Amino acid sequence: MINCILLDDESKALKMLEKKLLKNHPNINILATFQEPEKAVDAIRQLQPDLVFLDIAMPNMSGFDVLSQFKDPEFEIIFVTAYDSYAIQAIKHAAIGYIVKPIDDDALKAAILKAEKNISMKVARENNRALLDLLNQKSNTLAIPTQDGYIFIKVENLVRLEGADGYTKIICKNDQEFLSSYNLGKFIDLLKNRHFFQAHRSHIINLKYVTRYLNEGYIELLDQYTVPLSKAKRKEFLTLMGQQ
Repeated sequence: MINCILLDDESKALKMLEKKLLKNHPNINILATFQEPEKAVDAIRQLQPDLVFLDIAMPNMSGFDVLSQFKDPEFEIIFVTAYDSYAIQAIKHAAIGYIVKPIDDDALKAAILKAEKNISMKVARENNRALLDLLNQKSNTLAIPTQDGYIFIKVENLVRLEGADGYTKIICKNDQEFLSSYNLGKFIDLLKNRHFFQAHRSHIINLKYVTRYLNEGYIELLDQYTVPLSKAKRKEFLTLMGQQ
């Protein structure tokens, strides 16, 4: 018997998955179901399930964020996603299972068989760590939630980030722009100890792409866009630029 926890912020999707598991997979014992990621994290720590069905795109805390709450997660994961491309390559790379909404019975069966094999081989910690290493700060790639799913961006391609109304506009070196559901504060944490600087409460810049400082209190970047520099940050900025 495999003990599992289900997490999906969509009530309908959660109930459908639970129904399919109860009907077709008697070897899966559902310990609890959750729509709130924070509650699921507490339950996973307390109940220590063998398997977690984990929705990826959720407000406030993504499935990847949930996984990152655990230092060495030893539970097997089956990711659940409404999209078939944005995170699949990273998940495949880490040999972790996934299913795409709406859930197909055969796909669910295959994912469970894979999970059973991984559980028997006790490789969950290794696989989860591989995925976390790809997604977290140790990686040169950021996994960023957008309105359409997730995008993977090389850190060196980020020119600047601009916060507005709880969202963040991301501008890359190739002039691509993305709108992320993360607020700017989240990116401050993600880009900590890198070549990034919060020039203003609404702006983070890549110091590598600074072209000049204007006396009126603005920073010009590679894309010729000017970002305001707060007075309290000027000394720190000039010091950092002297170290580049």
